[in-house]
This record gives sequence, C-alpha cells and structure tokens, in this order.
Amino acid sequence: MKERITDLKGRIVFATSNEGKMKEVRMILSGCGCEVLSLREAGIDVDAEENGTTFEENAIIKVKAIRPFTDAVVLADDSGLEVDYLDKAPGVYSARFMGHDTSYELKNREIIRRLSGVEGEERSARFVCVIAASLPDGRILTTRGTIEGVIAHEPSGTGGFGYDPIVLVPELGKTTAELEAEEKNRISHRGKALRQMREKLRALGYCS
Repeated sequence: MKERITDLKGRIVFATSNEGKMKEVRMILSGCGCEVLSLREAGIDVDAEENGTTFEENAIIKVKAIRPFTDAVVLADDSGLEVDYLDKAPGVYSARFMGHDTSYELKNREIIRRLSGVEGEERSARFVCVIAASLPDGRILTTRGTIEGVIAHEPSGTGGFGYDPIVLVPELGKTTAELEAEEKNRISHRGKALRQMREKLRALGYCS
C-alpha cells in the first residue's frame, strides 16, 4: 500500500481523473472555500472495483478505496443514464456499456439504434448522479440528483461529455450537450447532487 498522504487537510479530493468531469465539479463547487483536486493532482493512483448494484454503492466504494491515502474530504460520484424502454439500462454500467474503450459516439449511436421506431414518452430517460463523501472522521454521506429527458433521434451538441448529445430536455428543446455550461450545471444531475453535498459539508464546517 502506498504511504498515506497527510498534506491535503482542508482540501477536497474528487475521485476522478476525467478532465471534463473535473471542470464541471470545480464550476459547481466554486466559492466553497476549499481547493478541489483530482486524483492525479492529489498524487493518488487507486483503481476501485465498481462492483455495486446501485449508484450509491459504487460511489461509496470509490470514497472508501481512497480514504486510506489522504486526510482530505474525499468525494466521488457514480452517475449514469437510465433509459426506461431499455429497463433503465445502461444504468450503473453506463461507463462500461459496450466496453470501457468504446467511444461515446458509438455508445450513443447504439442506444439510438435500440430505440428505433420508439416514439414519444416511451423514449423517456434520465441522468442520475450520486455523490458520496468520506469525511476524515470516517463518516460517509450521500446525495442524489436527477435530470429527466428523452432520448433524441440524433446526437446534437458539442458541450459536456458522455451521453450528453443524446439526452434531450423537452422543456428547453435542447440536449444537455447543447446547453451553456452555467445552465447545464444549474439543472444537471451532478449539479443538483453536488450542491446538496456542499450544503451538508457546510453544515459540518468542512467548506463555506
């Protein structure tokens, strides 16, 4: 086991090295009074086995795997796309759908293909995000956020990442990849869950 990192007290380590995700996280948590570091920036190299059956279980697995390596507050998310017509697949397997190394362009096209001929409300879907926090005293906290939408007939937009180009938000008439970053963070599943977590951490004195 690597040596425990002890010089990150008062900071937040977010369990990802995904730069797109870190950009969103930093925007949402801006002004929280804590520096937010990715795993790479924190010097932590841990590959947790996400073998849970729910978003909550997987997010908790991640923070528990990182806890031995830092005195910082550790945050992790597990998020994914639930498509009702596909019995809520890909769900917790969203990142692994069709294989980790398969591009999201191909994943998005495959989901659209599977909904060929399906129309209206039957194309309903949602993004789900669960944020888990591991506190230095050992406590675990979780929050959950969702954004409802439908699967678009064609990918659209260049913002965001992952499945953003195929999830259409009907009331806005745009996919989440077509939203400006500020608007997306205001309504997104990750934005909702992170803001809830920020409030919990603020109440406990871990951020402002």
